[in-house]
Amino acid sequence: MEILFQSVLILIAVLTSATGAEEVIYAQLGETITLKPPEGYKSHNYYLYWYFGDVELVWLNYLGGSSYIKDKEWMHFSLSNGSLKVTFIQQEQFGTFTCKLTWDGVKTETTYKIIKLSVNSSFVVLPGEPLPLVCDTETLHSPNKPEIHWLNPQEEIHSPSVTVNATNQHNGQWACVVTHDKKIHKAKISILVLDLSPAPLQPQYTSKSSPLTIPCSISSHISWEQIKAKGIQEGHWQFFQKPSSCLKSVDPQRLFQLSLKKPVSWSKEGEDRGLTPVSGLEKGVLSLTKKQWKVEDRGDYVCTLKFNNGVTLNRTVHVDVLQISASPGIHLISGQQLNLTCSLSYPLSSDMSMKWIVPEQSSQQPVAFQQGSTYFTILRVDTNDGGNWACELWQRNKRLTAAVITLMIGENRKKGHDYDLVARPFFMTETFFYIMCLIMSFSIVYRTQQKMRRLRHRLCKCKNPKPKGFYRT
Repeated sequence: MEILFQSVLILIAVLTSATGAEEVIYAQLGETITLKPPEGYKSHNYYLYWYFGDVELVWLNYLGGSSYIKDKEWMHFSLSNGSLKVTFIQQEQFGTFTCKLTWDGVKTETTYKIIKLSVNSSFVVLPGEPLPLVCDTETLHSPNKPEIHWLNPQEEIHSPSVTVNATNQHNGQWACVVTHDKKIHKAKISILVLDLSPAPLQPQYTSKSSPLTIPCSISSHISWEQIKAKGIQEGHWQFFQKPSSCLKSVDPQRLFQLSLKKPVSWSKEGEDRGLTPVSGLEKGVLSLTKKQWKVEDRGDYVCTLKFNNGVTLNRTVHVDVLQISASPGIHLISGQQLNLTCSLSYPLSSDMSMKWIVPEQSSQQPVAFQQGSTYFTILRVDTNDGGNWACELWQRNKRLTAAVITLMIGENRKKGHDYDLVARPFFMTETFFYIMCLIMSFSIVYRTQQKMRRLRHRLCKCKNPKPKGFYRT
């Protein structure tokens, strides 16, 4: 009875070894797959065989012997540590691979069923264009059917066959996920949505003393050949100047036109506002830059690409220029009142503030700063207040930009016989008027005396003057 029981156990072990395991693998056309040998590989006295269907691909043994198939169809496979690696799998290589292993009189085998997974190839779309997604597999004769779905770049689930209108959220890597017998297989594709980079949510701030780059770009992963293949019609930059108090509306100005000839380039149009294109146009960089800005440069800068199918891509960048001004001017005399004003084209928001920076030698103390205010007043300036004054624009803890003004202040008093260059014209003018008044006074006195002398001579012309009184004639 004991002998019969042992025989049954041996038979069960042999059947198990002979049957082996079966695994289903999903792969895309052109993908690389690696198939592992059964456990027990490299035991003593082993012999290893790999088959595709009934075709023997390779064999090797513990003595170092081996043989490989010479068919050109199987040029892209290799063997490493008993594992079969198939590179760039072709249509005719989808099917059943079998690994047979014999060691110490024990035989086992593992079967791999390679199932073709059909998905879209990577492609480029414009925003709003339909994006058809298809993920499918060949029919598998098994009671356990695979579960299939798409994962978008945000890890959101979509059905195996779905069509959506492309947006920026669809840009990136998509994965077709196949779940079978609790094993997950993924096929990945790249969707490139041809769109301009998002415009800054906040205005871009600059000043006369601060450079600024107006951003606009296309993903560097998209070539100009792909852009032209989508039917690009034109590209340009426009400027919409911010209307002033006396001018309600301003016509847009064309700044640059995109030349699509190879290599692509910008050509300047209209009024020259001192802007220059940033290098890197061949990599999708469409930005403009400028070193010194003016108040007249306040407004909206629009970057536009138009396509033949009616799709228009544009981004608007708001630019505001920080202005600092001095009243009555930048040339002052000691003792004058000074009013400094720092302003944008609109009032500051609640999270923004101004910070004033005074020259190092100035007698103005930090405690006197009107931080957060757009103005700064000094009742009586002196020569130490001359130099560079700066107004910084802050948003929370971030410095946005700064404007600088240079004040020149002269003395308003004598030093010995020398006068300050600024005050000297006033003293010279005063002296001139004083001298003129003296000359005029002397002239009046002199002319008065001359008149009196002439009058006395006229009264004394008679030779025999008569005494005063009345005479009868």
